[in-house]
Amino acid sequence: MSQSLKTFSQSLHHRLDHLSYILKVEYVSIFIVWLFTISSLIGIGMGHVEWFVSKTPLNLLLCFLLILINVPFDKKFSKGVFLIVFLLGMILEIVGVWRGDIFGVYHYGENLGFKVMGVPLMIGIYWAVLTVVSSQISRLFSSNIFVVALTGSALMVGLDFLMEQMAHVFDYWHFTGGIAPFQNYVTWYIAAFFLHLLSFRFFNKGGGRFSIHLYLNQIVFFLGTYLLIQL
Repeated sequence: MSQSLKTFSQSLHHRLDHLSYILKVEYVSIFIVWLFTISSLIGIGMGHVEWFVSKTPLNLLLCFLLILINVPFDKKFSKGVFLIVFLLGMILEIVGVWRGDIFGVYHYGENLGFKVMGVPLMIGIYWAVLTVVSSQISRLFSSNIFVVALTGSALMVGLDFLMEQMAHVFDYWHFTGGIAPFQNYVTWYIAAFFLHLLSFRFFNKGGGRFSIHLYLNQIVFFLGTYLLIQL
């Protein structure tokens, strides 16, 4: 009996230590993403728009690394599926730029870094990161694959709508006529829905709190810059 209690105590302490470590990493990660966003908003508000916007690839890469740290990718094939989501996002964008009839007629600018066939690699990473983040947020409210896919896709399209208001200003991408057409949002939703269905069973639930902060972080940045520059 005594040995059983000792084993239980050791197991409990181990789990508490592990939980404490996860929380510390999560809090530091949340602090970092907000530090970057608040610093960027202050800098842009002071007129240093180009300097901060040119660092967008660095910011996206940081988000990618923090996602890998805070969201569990310990299921079999989970990392492989994350790579597949990245590749599908890239392929869709490359075809979209080439054909001009998927999202609309558009091209990418110079502030998102290295391009492959006219599409920045960071766009593919952003597709993958947003799929994970919106999925983890949706899983806080439901475990049904279709509910998660519907909700997660809506979160992705909602963020895309905010991004579109500043994309041309920041030289991220440019639509002919200066405005993203309605088909852009329809295609985003359909593609996001498919990616959610594809990845759902390969990604563990976890990192929901960090995902909320990262998503809100993006909203605050694009809404904040819109208020600072456009109004």
